[in-house]
Amino acid sequence: MQNKDIYTVSRLNSEVRMVLEQQFQRIWLQGEVSNFVAAASGHWYFSLKDSGAQVKVAMFRQSNRMASIKPQNGQQVLIKARISVYEPRGEYQLLAELLEDAGSGALQLQFEQVKARLLAEGLLASERKRPLPAMIQRLGVVTSPTGAAIRDILTVLKRRAPGMQIIVYPSLVQGSSAVAQLCQALSLAYQRNEVDAIIIGRGGGSLEDLWCFNDEQLARLIAKSPVPIVSAVGHEIDVTISDFVADIRAATPSAAAELVSSDQLHLLERVQRLQRALLQAQRQQLQRFAPKVAQLTQRLQARHPSRQLQQQQQRLDELSSQLLRRLQQRLQQFKQQQASLSRQLSALSPAKKLQQHQQQLNQQQRLLHRAMQQQLQQHQQRWQLLLARLDTVSPLATLARGYSISFDEQNKVLTDSNQLKKGQLVRTKLAQGAFVAEVTAIER
Repeated sequence: MQNKDIYTVSRLNSEVRMVLEQQFQRIWLQGEVSNFVAAASGHWYFSLKDSGAQVKVAMFRQSNRMASIKPQNGQQVLIKARISVYEPRGEYQLLAELLEDAGSGALQLQFEQVKARLLAEGLLASERKRPLPAMIQRLGVVTSPTGAAIRDILTVLKRRAPGMQIIVYPSLVQGSSAVAQLCQALSLAYQRNEVDAIIIGRGGGSLEDLWCFNDEQLARLIAKSPVPIVSAVGHEIDVTISDFVADIRAATPSAAAELVSSDQLHLLERVQRLQRALLQAQRQQLQRFAPKVAQLTQRLQARHPSRQLQQQQQRLDELSSQLLRRLQQRLQQFKQQQASLSRQLSALSPAKKLQQHQQQLNQQQRLLHRAMQQQLQQHQQRWQLLLARLDTVSPLATLARGYSISFDEQNKVLTDSNQLKKGQLVRTKLAQGAFVAEVTAIER
């Protein structure tokens, strides 16, 4: 027994793990997910199986947070993993580093294979790319005649190059028949030889929607084009094999139309000259009418209800101050009279005179009280009259009678329907509250 190398279970599992990890590097594996568990630690554990076998998979948090999908039981997935052994139980398992849906993963793998073959043959080399002609008189467009792409292209060219002739070679741009129709449309354009350049593409979509533009047969046909070809497939982030093999890649169909019409600089320069002349004429007109506008603005400000309201408020403050001063003066006078009477009363000690003076004092106090009430009533009536006059010129009273004031988005008062445009947001002030509305119709 002393000469025998006796393994412990832990040592055995450790050395088996090392052998497996050294023997097998990272591999790609496809299968169906089962027994999926997302642990509280953030790690994923599941089995990957096919019709004849299964294997356990662990995907730790630092790897699964980069996954594009969260796997579901029964889902076909494609993983990139290392082979290892879970030593405590002696279980052979995979440590997944990348995970994606098997459908999109297979398409991506096919994409890379086609790209590699074309690259090896030099079809993607920048040396074979041709610039666009200096003047494009007739442009060919290979796309769906009913899609958004052709509308975007026509809209841009109508604006930038209205004299350019557009020839559409219709084709499906999605589905199983799209590749054959695209190749047929391109072959027809080559055969007729009637255009100076060609745009091929479509609007945005999923990877599956754009997949026909990754076809190798279509790519080779694009490479054989007798005229420069602009590939405009999807949105800016979408990249297809057609983009690599074409002479020029445009981010969108609209961008492709911008590229092929960029030679119309003389038209743009003329438009810019006319625009500058128009701006100069507008400035002269504005300078000529500026004094009149300033004069009218001053008149408007002088007659603005807020200015009159401020004056009325100032007048009200003055009257209130005068009323308060007069009341204080009268009160001071009455206090002085009361003090004088008190002194006279103190000088006359007989009780009868004291009683008479007391009666006189009470009468004077009643007269004083009545006079003060009369004065207060008179000033209150006058104050209320002034408030009523002020209220008649207040814009709030106008609002209370059912009128309203509307403001544009810069909080300017709207007085003319020519200040409005459809879709504009208008805020309307009422006597109580306000509301915001969108202009849908305008009556001049």
